[in-house]
Amino acid sequence: MRTLPWRRWLLSLVVPLLLLVPLHLHSDAGVVYAGPVDWQEVEPTAEGRQWWDAGSLRRDREGFVSVLSRYTTETDEDVATLGTLVVMQIDCDQRLFRDKQVNGLPRWGAQWEPAGGDGLIERVIDAVCRADLA
Repeated sequence: MRTLPWRRWLLSLVVPLLLLVPLHLHSDAGVVYAGPVDWQEVEPTAEGRQWWDAGSLRRDREGFVSVLSRYTTETDEDVATLGTLVVMQIDCDQRLFRDKQVNGLPRWGAQWEPAGGDGLIERVIDAVCRADLA
């Protein structure tokens, strides 16, 4: 039996879709599940307040530590502000950090830098590097 050209065209569209749809429906590779945060506040300074999320600590393949951090210039404890959310990567051996994301926006090519006398960043680095990364 000879296949008509329009049937061949239709099959060329339908067969790949039938193969791809089940893969897409069952794939969890790109899914991110949000869990509760475990904010740990470091001692405030005159510059503001900063917290790090103990539940977000991860060690990457290169041995650096990644952590979600929250910073606000607001020092009034009675005023709730979200501030700035930062995903920091920390080199505990050299006491360096770089901001990989700021408020959800990636910072491609972020350079390593020392805390540079910023007491909040120094305290976050100290606390994160002391934390148990079991």
